[in-house]
Amino acid sequence: MNQPKIKRDPEGTRRRILLAAAEEFAAGGLFGARVDQIARRAETNERMLYYYFGSKEQLFTAVLEHALSALVEAESTLDLDGVAPIEAMTRLAHFVWDYYRDHPELLRLVNNENLHEAKYIKGSNRIRDLSPIVETLTSILEHGQKAGLFRNDVDPLKFYITLSGLGYYTVSNRFTLEATFGLNFNESAQREQIVRMNTELLLAYLTRK
Repeated sequence: MNQPKIKRDPEGTRRRILLAAAEEFAAGGLFGARVDQIARRAETNERMLYYYFGSKEQLFTAVLEHALSALVEAESTLDLDGVAPIEAMTRLAHFVWDYYRDHPELLRLVNNENLHEAKYIKGSNRIRDLSPIVETLTSILEHGQKAGLFRNDVDPLKFYITLSGLGYYTVSNRFTLEATFGLNFNESAQREQIVRMNTELLLAYLTRK
């Protein structure tokens, strides 16, 4: 009796490895994550992991690329055409902050990469192509400036870094903030207050003449 042929699914296997690795790297960092555990979680073997990604370090780079491209993909669904500049900037900021809240694993991965002084991002050919959100922000700034609503001396990239940092900090440091100050930004009331404050800070700077 002939044995049934096993259906091969290389893309599915690769994706399972990537997702499993993302969880392991987010939890333990590059050095803390174990290849055997990643393979077990992905329901495959270590040989396949090395076959698709080459090394643990290359897998870590692929995970970073995948996590950042997911942010870009989510941002592409944000339709701000025809939205007034102040409202558009507010929506963009809230999108970024909400994404960080809903994807804390992205922040853990980036934090770990900073411990390695961006060694693996520097070796990526894709990372620098993953920043269209800055282009969206630049367009909003230009519309606001033409309408006389925003100041004209705003550096788009530095402004984005400031905007990003406001949402990043309360997520990446949420445990120490609760332990030291008793502020739990997972609570809706606390989060609403900090989002409102951060929004007012951004808009106060943008609209200052």
